[in-house]
Amino acid sequence: MLSMIGLVGGLALLIYLTMKGMNLLVAGPLCALFVAICSGLPLFPQLVGEGEANFVGNYMTGFSGFISSWYLMFLLGAIFGKVMEDSGAADSVSKWIVSKIGMKRAVMAIVIACAVLTYGGVSLFVVAFSVYPMAVSLFREADLPRRFIPAALAFGSVTFTMTSAGSPEIQNWIPIEYLGTSPYAGWEVSLIVAVFMIIFGYWWLRRMITKAVANGEKFVARENDPITENKVLPNPLFGVIPLVVVLIISFVFHDSLQQSALIIALLGGVIATYLLNRTYFKSFWSAVSEGTLGALIALGNTAAVVGFGGVAKAVPAFEVAVDAMTSIPGSPLIGGAIAVSVIAGMTGSASGGQAIALPLISPHYMDMGVNPEALHRVVSISSGALDSLPHNGYVVTTIRGICGESHKDAYNPVGALTVIVPLLGVILAIILFSFGLGI
Repeated sequence: MLSMIGLVGGLALLIYLTMKGMNLLVAGPLCALFVAICSGLPLFPQLVGEGEANFVGNYMTGFSGFISSWYLMFLLGAIFGKVMEDSGAADSVSKWIVSKIGMKRAVMAIVIACAVLTYGGVSLFVVAFSVYPMAVSLFREADLPRRFIPAALAFGSVTFTMTSAGSPEIQNWIPIEYLGTSPYAGWEVSLIVAVFMIIFGYWWLRRMITKAVANGEKFVARENDPITENKVLPNPLFGVIPLVVVLIISFVFHDSLQQSALIIALLGGVIATYLLNRTYFKSFWSAVSEGTLGALIALGNTAAVVGFGGVAKAVPAFEVAVDAMTSIPGSPLIGGAIAVSVIAGMTGSASGGQAIALPLISPHYMDMGVNPEALHRVVSISSGALDSLPHNGYVVTTIRGICGESHKDAYNPVGALTVIVPLLGVILAIILFSFGLGI
């Protein structure tokens, strides 16, 4: 019981401190320590046998494991975003988009850019880094409150694209191993759910922004924003080509290199940006330095939360919670959705929720005769709901590390679009599968 209080209390405390703006490099280990003490988990590796759970060891394994897995992607993604910004390529693309679809559709342009890159296989973190400069330019041109930029980035990245049929994102691929399905499992239902998310989510986002503007909110420039100058900008095509290069390379190498394909793709994007726009740079190496610093901040914040998950998974209460979530009676689709979504919320990770729940629920549900394609799609969509609570690594990185906003200002619209909209989507998916569609 005390362990469960510690687990739930530690998670609640982490969310609270995150919303209050506390530095995550402090809040992460502090909340993990609370969980460890309540569960009687030894604090130091020297107090346990080799390989046994302990606070410092488990926290640092999660922390360092995330950094070792994602450092180069964060680094190159941040540099790519900065060189696109410094060369004027992002401004050029944004002005071209505005001229074609109108300033009123500036938000739509950001969502579309994120969706294309995400569905093209570019990491969610990297998409945020890459599209942010264009988002700032568009919001500045349209005079829209910048606190909605994280919501626009997240909506285009982690809702209707991340968990849809055919998506190369890992959240759509993990179930394949356990269910013997394909990335296109349940594509008919997936398509309907994606269309619903796009229409409803975009309407909601526009409604929130319109209300804020009506209340007098405007774009507020910052010192570290790109300076608006009447300088000659590169051809918009030279801004689009680097994005296409990232997309194509990630597609070509995704099957053979998987996650590491992003390293080549982003490096290709940086090189393409330099070669095509080198005469337009204010300072290429300054852009590289600024991108590097931004990557380190974003990476550290995210790793701090991942470390908390490493400790949470080691305490007895976590195993009890997982057993309870994976033993829910009734429809296997409802049970699977609740199990994956809740565990994803506890760990702050969509992929983590799947990786923990699927080995436990898939054999049981498959023996019951549940359709594996239906379970695949429901599990995939549900993993992208509660994972986006305030302590989620992507949410923290996008709001703070990339956009420089506070959770207090920016999280509510992010939560609306990345928690509530996917929850409605998974309910729709279960209803459609229950009527036999796509089975």
